[in-house]
Amino acid sequence: MSKFLGVDTSNYTTSVCLFDDKKDTVVQKRKLLPVSKGELGLRQSDAVFHHTAQLPKLFEELFLEAKCDKSEITAIGASFTPTKAEGSYMPCFSVGSGVGRILSSTLDVPLFELSHQQGHIGAALYSTNRLDLLREKFLAFHVSGGTTDALLVNSELSDDILPIKLVGKSLDLHAGQLVDRVGLSLGLSFPCGKELEKLALLNNRDIKVKPTIKGNDCCLSGVQNICEKAIDNGEDSSYVAALCLKYIEESLYKMTENILSQYGEMPVVFAGGVMSNSIIRENLSKKIPCTFCEPQYSTDNACGIAVLTSILFRE
Repeated sequence: MSKFLGVDTSNYTTSVCLFDDKKDTVVQKRKLLPVSKGELGLRQSDAVFHHTAQLPKLFEELFLEAKCDKSEITAIGASFTPTKAEGSYMPCFSVGSGVGRILSSTLDVPLFELSHQQGHIGAALYSTNRLDLLREKFLAFHVSGGTTDALLVNSELSDDILPIKLVGKSLDLHAGQLVDRVGLSLGLSFPCGKELEKLALLNNRDIKVKPTIKGNDCCLSGVQNICEKAIDNGEDSSYVAALCLKYIEESLYKMTENILSQYGEMPVVFAGGVMSNSIIRENLSKKIPCTFCEPQYSTDNACGIAVLTSILFRE
């Protein structure tokens, strides 16, 4: 047996994944949670309901495509919390973790508890063939609708896989929240990332910005005000979209510079849904040596959970 099942029920997406560590193949199924037009997200109670409704169908599709017999599953991993920080909790993760417990008991296989954030980093390392970093110190950014975190990984001895120390963050809005708020102001649909990127690619004006940086942290709420003022002043929507993304790009760049100056040079890995943006990826890669999670693994998914589960089982 060599198949590992991952489950992730975030505030945006229901995800299940089967990873075969002998063949190094991934089969995954995921579905966005439905959000009403004009809304910025879901209440946790609604997220729990939708995960409960969506998981059975996704499991059916997963096992059908993977042609996997349940007896082939070696171990199960699930995201139990958003992060490993003390007190980190969101009710939506109780759905996936509960299903993980049930399957573990039913199939009589081990269950590994991971965080959603560890899953994002695991997906980034797997998708870029950098699993060698699992035993090295590196800087990871998790940039999404729920986090804009700079994370020092493997800096301390720990029994946990991917031990994380938070060394920088947004002090107000997260980058994904900023993208969605500006996007909705431009009349786009939630989640707004892909549509905002398409708009920004139409911009042909040079943009220079001065991000608000405090030590290793950034502030992004003022960017929302700047973009909304630009909209009120009749600026072209492509310019506003590009302006929003430029602030995120420069904020991440300055945070990286400050953190590497403080902690020393090390590999830098970018993960999370916002980092699938082609504009930010291209511009940051010109400024600093870094690795980006492949776009198909950047958004919320269970791939990283399944891959990390296989590694934990083999140890």
